[in-house]
Amino acid sequence: MDLVPALEEPLKKVVGPATAKVMAEHLDLHTVGDLLHHYPRRYAERGELTRLADLPLDEHVTVVAQVASARILKFNGGKGQRLEVTITDGGGQVQLVFFGRGIHKPHKDLLPGTRAMFAGKVSVFNRKMQLAHPAYELLRGDADEAGETVGSWAGALLPIYPATAKLESWKIAKSVDMVLPSAQEAVDPLPPSLRDGRGLVPLTEALLKIHRPHTKADIAAARDRLKWDEAFVLQVALARRRYADAQLPAVARRPKEGGLLDAFDAKLPFTLTEGQQKVSKEIFDDLATEHPMHRLLQGEVGSGKTMVALRAMLAVVDAGGQAAMLAPTEVLAQQHHRSIVEMMGELAEGGMLGGADQATKVTLLTGSMGAAARRQALLDLVTGEAGIVIGTHALIEDKVQFHDLGLVVVDEQHRFGVEQRDALRGKGKQPPHLLVMTATPIPRTVAMTVFGDLETSVLDQLPAGRSPIASHVVPAQDKPHFLARAWERVREEVENGHQAYVVCPRIGDEEEDPKKAKKKAEDEATAEKRPPLAVLDVAEQLARGPLQGLRVEVLHGRMQPEDKDAVMRRFAAGETQVLVATTVIEVGVNVPNATAMVIMDADRFGVSQLHQLRGRVGRGSAPGLCLLVTDMPEASPARGRLGAVASTLDGFELSRIDLEQRREGDVLGQAQSGVRSSLRMLAVIEDEEVIAAAREEAVAVVTDDPDLERLPALRTALDALLDAEREQYLDKG
Repeated sequence: MDLVPALEEPLKKVVGPATAKVMAEHLDLHTVGDLLHHYPRRYAERGELTRLADLPLDEHVTVVAQVASARILKFNGGKGQRLEVTITDGGGQVQLVFFGRGIHKPHKDLLPGTRAMFAGKVSVFNRKMQLAHPAYELLRGDADEAGETVGSWAGALLPIYPATAKLESWKIAKSVDMVLPSAQEAVDPLPPSLRDGRGLVPLTEALLKIHRPHTKADIAAARDRLKWDEAFVLQVALARRRYADAQLPAVARRPKEGGLLDAFDAKLPFTLTEGQQKVSKEIFDDLATEHPMHRLLQGEVGSGKTMVALRAMLAVVDAGGQAAMLAPTEVLAQQHHRSIVEMMGELAEGGMLGGADQATKVTLLTGSMGAAARRQALLDLVTGEAGIVIGTHALIEDKVQFHDLGLVVVDEQHRFGVEQRDALRGKGKQPPHLLVMTATPIPRTVAMTVFGDLETSVLDQLPAGRSPIASHVVPAQDKPHFLARAWERVREEVENGHQAYVVCPRIGDEEEDPKKAKKKAEDEATAEKRPPLAVLDVAEQLARGPLQGLRVEVLHGRMQPEDKDAVMRRFAAGETQVLVATTVIEVGVNVPNATAMVIMDADRFGVSQLHQLRGRVGRGSAPGLCLLVTDMPEASPARGRLGAVASTLDGFELSRIDLEQRREGDVLGQAQSGVRSSLRMLAVIEDEEVIAAAREEAVAVVTDDPDLERLPALRTALDALLDAEREQYLDKG
């Protein structure tokens, strides 16, 4: 990287090898520049306590609180002892527990009335929130108390840094003190005209103010500036990608009159929705150009994305090319293959007796196929016999060759690595057109950041005939009779001729590591949440208990592919009445007769994932029912999330809630490239205006100077903010 040496300096030379090692391993911070860009997550005002009721479960937190009481208790027949400390924010309380030999120092330090910063993982014990063995740093009050302070980092506003169990926020703050002088040498990436025009403070000033603010106005000015850096540099990278794509050649693919697409449309038993027609036109316009299409098709669960994608594939086959559809799992690939062959009928029987004149062959290719079937599939692809191929990542292997690959459709984009998509795109004679589909609705700002190199189409209408889904939270611990009623409802649906899903977070045959088992036994006194419910256990309990007499089967990711397919076929045929499964059924599974879904331990799933799962019911003419079972207490954030899912079927609204509840950096990066996100300050939901404005500015800059020759500092920032791997991700789209 072409950065100034002061910011390139390895952290071990400044903060010492031990701290630097933890920072590298747990926070991905390696240089002085990395640490300068590790901003406080929030600030605690001197004298102000953290609101304890809002702490997120199972996360590592840092809080400022006051000790209310402390007592030593004996357990295990008097052999063991633990220290229980209750901390308060003046309203709510959280319990701290310390065990064994580790209780003496905290017992001496944490006297009632003492204020301190505490860091640890939030868990629940006896239905109360607790931190087990937290680290702490006493806040001694003002500097005139025996001359003691908590260090120069603790001014009126205490910075609380994203931290880990191995390195607490206050230790990070002390390290930041050591590197802060280097901020003077930071290179400013923003063109001066942009900075002055928007009244942004210089970068050096922003770095000093974000780490050591004197006032809230300092924080606001620093944040405004640092958000612009991130938004602008990322949008410049995306604008350069779009610019480069526009220079690439591709074969224009126009559907021919009286061809396969027309024959398919003629046999459709329904009319396409207005949305499907509009999106199809956008896609056909793209396919007709001599540059590769890069389009993201997002739509609600069940909005008919597969139909739109199939029509695009047929158009490409009409134009003499082949289309490949990439699915993330074998279950989904088989499901797509089955439904596409059914939709096309004799048009999918190219080269076969009874096939229509315009017909093509629709081939399936997955990793678990037998050798003979696989050989035939590979032959169909290389000769061009198969116009459409549907498969898993098996499509990407070196030995898979196409006759003339014209379109790649990627289903559930976020599940594919960049290299995989790139390898498939590399199989065309010229870059093929690319259509990316996702059923996870993406707010506009996320589309502009995560998928900023793709044009976006949205399907927001549901086809006629889709039924409403009622969703309810079932608080199993508070009201056990609600859970009993849930199983009665499942029986009622089955008695009415319908079917049901039961979803669990884990499979249940996982072998436990003996070391972990021992640790678990030792930690029984803290009794964290019980292990997640498992498919195999739940299926057995249901078959013996509340669902006795019903035909219950299981489905999970570790089954043999042919067994999975057989289970899905029996369920689709109505032979199985209740399917107990993991999230393998999350996307693409289409059984219109399934009307009920019970999601066990629903609080262990994300908001978008629950919405996806729920979309498996209500796919026919009968109304759907989704029951979200949880043991979480009513006031917990997890129950709030479940309440939000139960209250709306609007996926865009839920994806906004989902993103607001995540940490800022999680939205980009990990899901897309496996690389730590370059967004530390920008909140993609809240900062819509900044992102939209940055995109406009970036397009203007790149159009004027594609190689950024006149803006060397911006080029440097591209290298620094978007490290080599992330640049590569953007290159691959």
